[in-house]
Amino acid sequence: MIQQKFMTIGGEKLNKNSVSPIDQRIMQMSNKKHPAVLFIPTASRDHAEYVTKFNDYFTFLGAHVDVLLLYTEQLTLEQIKNKIDAADIIYVGGGNTLRMMTLWRKLGLDRLLQQASTSGKVLCGTSAGSICWFQSGNSDSRKDNNPDADYIQVTALGLLNGMNCPHYDSEPGRKSSFKKMLKKYAGVGIALDDFAALEIIGDRYKIITSKDTAQGYKVYWKDGIFYEQVLDKIEYKSVIDLYGLR
Repeated sequence: MIQQKFMTIGGEKLNKNSVSPIDQRIMQMSNKKHPAVLFIPTASRDHAEYVTKFNDYFTFLGAHVDVLLLYTEQLTLEQIKNKIDAADIIYVGGGNTLRMMTLWRKLGLDRLLQQASTSGKVLCGTSAGSICWFQSGNSDSRKDNNPDADYIQVTALGLLNGMNCPHYDSEPGRKSSFKKMLKKYAGVGIALDDFAALEIIGDRYKIITSKDTAQGYKVYWKDGIFYEQVLDKIEYKSVIDLYGLR
């Protein structure tokens, strides 16, 4: 049976002068020395500088990089599928989660990514690219048009259980917004600081960080009490424990 592989990142910077242990681990998870990495920058509207920086960085790490451009290129569903099929690693960039999920569903990319999850590919990404793999996420998508807008819950692909919150430590209002959002949610939240990532391989997980102080958390309400549990960075744990309410 092929194990599903995920690396969801709360936030990171792509810097060749300071290579992230998270990204090194992503490369290792492919089990290839020079894996094919597909970058999907939909959430940033295919931002050209972001694409160039990603390409330079992962090429430096030894990957063969391709990019799936959905705003600046008009691709058929078959062309999109061919790019997905050719990838060992699929990395989704940050940006506007709501806009990204809306376009993916319109084009049918959501179904292709759901299919890809059972093929042994490494599915990963940062910020919006972290949220997308979960059932839903805490998103600042409305702030693009109104900086004072509240955070919103965006429905995602549902390949991982729970609601995800990136940038847990770095953006004012994230923690309080996520806490409030979870009060109406039956499951658990997975909160990730910048420079922290949740690695899942099959039925095991642990937190990987590129900064000593960065953490990942399991957060939830039970019997009117809010719990914030720091997740293990040392040993792999059962995914069943990750999603269970104690």
